[in-house]
Formats: sequence, C-alpha cells, structure tokens
Amino acid sequence: MRAIVIEEQGGPEVMRLTETADPEPASGEVLIDVEARGVNFIDVYQRSGAYSVSTPFTPGVEAAGRVAAVGAGVTGVAPGDRVAWAMLPGGYADRAAAPARRVVPVPDGVTAEQAASTLLQGMTAHYLTHSTYAVQPGDTVLVHAAAGGTGLLLVQMAKARGATVIGTASTEAKQALAREAGADEVIDYTRQDVAPAVRELTRSRGVAAVYDGVGADTFDASLESLRPRGVLALFGQASGAVPPVDPQRLNSAGSVFLTRPSIAHHIASREELLERAADVYGLVASGRLDVRVGGRYALEEAARAHEDLTARRTTGKLLLV
Repeated sequence: MRAIVIEEQGGPEVMRLTETADPEPASGEVLIDVEARGVNFIDVYQRSGAYSVSTPFTPGVEAAGRVAAVGAGVTGVAPGDRVAWAMLPGGYADRAAAPARRVVPVPDGVTAEQAASTLLQGMTAHYLTHSTYAVQPGDTVLVHAAAGGTGLLLVQMAKARGATVIGTASTEAKQALAREAGADEVIDYTRQDVAPAVRELTRSRGVAAVYDGVGADTFDASLESLRPRGVLALFGQASGAVPPVDPQRLNSAGSVFLTRPSIAHHIASREELLERAADVYGLVASGRLDVRVGGRYALEEAARAHEDLTARRTTGKLLLV
C-alpha cells in the first residue's frame, strides 16, 4: 500500500510517499481501507517538530473509511462497517490499523468526506461550546479565524446555542463565508484592531468567551476583548506558541479565566467519544451543520496541502482523498 512516511521532522518536504506493507490488525484492532483524511494543524505541528513525535511515523490523526478486517477479540465492529477516527496516527495511508474502541460509526446520510471533515474539528467545536465554555442564550462570543475549518463549525454551534457571534477574518471572501455560517459581525483583523472593535460592538461590555486557535498573534487582543469573568479558550497555536503569561494580567482584565484545552481530554472515555461524535454527525446528517471542504488533494500532494494550510490560503476543511 501507499503511505506518507516522515523519517525526520521538518518542513513539508520531509513527507515522502512510500510503498509499504499493509498493517495487520492486532488484538483489539480493526484494519480500515481509508477513503478520506482530514488535514489539521496538529499534523503540521507533528511534522515540523513543534510537537515531539517518535520517527519514523505516518502522519494524519483524522480519517474515515470502511473496515476491511478485525483482530482478535473485537466486538461491535465488523468488516464492511463505515467508521471514522480522530487523534490516532496513520491516516495518511491507503490502509490503517486502529484500536476498535477508538473508532466511531459513520451513520447513513454522512459521506466519507463529510466524516473526515468534521470529526476532529467538529468535536473540537462541540467541546469548546458545550464544555469549556458552555454558550448560553444571549451570550456574545468571539471566534478567531472564523472562516477556517474549526472556525466555521464554531460559529454554527455557538449560534445554535443562542449566541451573538463576532468573528475575525482577513479577506472579503473569508468574511463573507463567516457571515454565511451565521456570524453576526466580522472584524477584518488586517485593517482593524480587534479588541477596540469588539468593545465598540459590545458597547464596552466585552464578550463572554473567546475561542482562539491562532495563539501568539491574537492572544493579547483576545484577553482584552473579554468581559469581567469571561473565558479565554486558547485551543491552538496556528501563529505560534503564546509566551509565558503573568497571572496578574488575568486579574487586570477583570478576573478572567484562561484555559488551554485539548480534545484528548474531552474524548478520553469511549462513552464521551461516542456521544460527541454522534452529536456532530447527527447535525451533519440533518443538514443543521454545514460542512465546507476548502480543498481536496491526492495523497501524494500532502506537502502542498500543508503549505496551503499554514499560509492561510484556504477556507474550510482540507482533505486528502
């Protein structure tokens, strides 16, 4: 089979398409014919060395496909089942083995592309809006990179819970996408200072929560945009890591809360994984969650997909298909 293999962390060029033997499902595992793979910033972090990963490895922590075989002791999953997974390695390949307890069923009405487009980012948007800061009707929240894959889903989920949503985006096209997803206001961060704009839009009150996956470039504005006792959910670092923060800044900003959540701690149990995945896929199947695929690439084009993602040349979700 074909697989992208990284022998040494570095730039996009370290991803090499290689012919390798099919994996064998061990006890408790399933073998999956992969049909679509999500491209995510965590893939970039692992490839580049921002996150430490043992080499060699095959990147890709989100994918969907059909079960080809099952290992010993597997129950509840059978050959032919449509499944998806997130936060497991090996997705950038024709076939992958995964623990049966970490795959989720893909329901009728959800395509493989939709499944691979929404599982990781959809569950991220879900835990952020339902758990990290559970949006309440009447809240105003700020979503950075509102036209990105996660941003578009965050906007939709926050709106569904009754929030007024302020987004940030750069180009007119991206701003239009954020508004189509439901954003009430969109700030062009290339032309406006975000925090003063938020203060103006909220009549100086600030927002209940900021969902910030950008990191270094947006952190200060995020902190300054909060209302007293608001929540800054820093869930990513697309622009780089945030330098160490003096806790006194949280007091000065209004006794606000800063959290650095990750999806791993919100799908740690099988029950929570299945619940979040079912909620997300249910929204997709019903048409209440719009999935925008911003780019489709062949497996051998993985390097170009990473380059486009990090250069912010894209909107929505990128897939290797």
